[in-house]
Amino acid sequence: MRQHPLDPSSEVYLAHPTARVGGTIAIPGDKSVSHRALLLGAVAEGSTVISGFLRSEDCLRTLAALRALGVPIDDHGAQLNVTGVGPGGLTEPMAPLDLGNSGTSMRLLMGLLAAQPFDSVLTGDESLRQRPMERVAEPLRTMGAQITTDQGRAPVHIRGTTPLRAVDVTLPVASAQLKSAILLAALWADGRTTVKSPAPSRDHTERMLLTMGVPLQQESDDIVSVTGPATLTGTAIEIPGDFSAAAFFIVAGLLGATDGLLLPAVGINPTRTGLLTILNNMGGRIELRNKRQCGAEPVADIYVEQSELHGVEVGAELVALSIDELPVLFIAATGAEGRTVVTGAEELRHKESDRLAVMAAGLRALGVSVDEQPDGLTIEAGQLLGGRVDSHGDHRIAMAFAIASLRALEPIEILGTDQIGTSFPDFLTTAALSGLRLEATTGTRHD
Repeated sequence: MRQHPLDPSSEVYLAHPTARVGGTIAIPGDKSVSHRALLLGAVAEGSTVISGFLRSEDCLRTLAALRALGVPIDDHGAQLNVTGVGPGGLTEPMAPLDLGNSGTSMRLLMGLLAAQPFDSVLTGDESLRQRPMERVAEPLRTMGAQITTDQGRAPVHIRGTTPLRAVDVTLPVASAQLKSAILLAALWADGRTTVKSPAPSRDHTERMLLTMGVPLQQESDDIVSVTGPATLTGTAIEIPGDFSAAAFFIVAGLLGATDGLLLPAVGINPTRTGLLTILNNMGGRIELRNKRQCGAEPVADIYVEQSELHGVEVGAELVALSIDELPVLFIAATGAEGRTVVTGAEELRHKESDRLAVMAAGLRALGVSVDEQPDGLTIEAGQLLGGRVDSHGDHRIAMAFAIASLRALEPIEILGTDQIGTSFPDFLTTAALSGLRLEATTGTRHD
């Protein structure tokens, strides 16, 4: 048996075959809403009290960056109290803002800082410095922002500028991060800024702006306008369970919850739940119980039962509403009778990894027949073998292959699991409560 040296700090999961899952498990707070609650609370007037905040590495990077920009944030454990500094209260940071692996932090802060009168630099880890940032910088420049990137990537340098001007922007892709960056910058622009998307995307920013007193004009699902300059008012924000985190256990339930699996208080924002539509089309038995509002966001208790799934075709419209959940959908597809075809998903090539290529390679390593296209995957149902897969440091891919243990004959060794803490710091504990058998190790791996 050969041994391969790893970075001593690199974490590896060993996912043992599991026959069933069940029970009731808590889902952590929504990552997208947590970021936005901090960012908007920071520039509001008055206090914003945040409960249910996700204490992931990504969200804590946003928190640290805002403190470096002069925003008082008191951490009371169950709640965060953000003392808003108002539209003109941010101060110049003493050093570059290190955002770790958080693309959301970087892209939204680009919008927030574009109109400030001081200079700032945004950087991150090696993975984040490889992700595209010019798609955000370019429309902000049309508003008058002075932004430079390193060949389209971080570090991002933002020069202090005069007030921005309102523009009409047509986005090249349906991206909530890109849309949100422009809407944040528009809070300081003079006049009406309109953002048009080729398809709907997450609307957490729009919902939160409305609750904080900023009037929006929503002409359709993919056209939104804001008139600046605008002032936000601090408020109380309760953050629902993260649907993207719940997605792993929804699929786990469909594959192995013979007696059902309950996920309480999960956000079901319709711009996030395309996966539910896809899984229902595949024959999944999923119930949304006790539907209610959690502030501006709709919430439900999600009940899942083991189901006989069948392959489907998924096009660009549903892809846009399920982009972060596609890695675990590909796992569900291995247990769905027939063939599952996903197209219009080229955006997956620009995430923390090239998720189409990395998922295809991992599935093949486990014995699955996969055809990779430029914009998607075609997956044939089949029994998963054991083996080794490399997540390439992508948290959603690592968690997806942990769920694959429900369909595997032998253990699955998952390399590059360190980044799971960026979105789901208690994943191992939650997985164990559901019945999954995951073991975290470091150091050396074996053939």
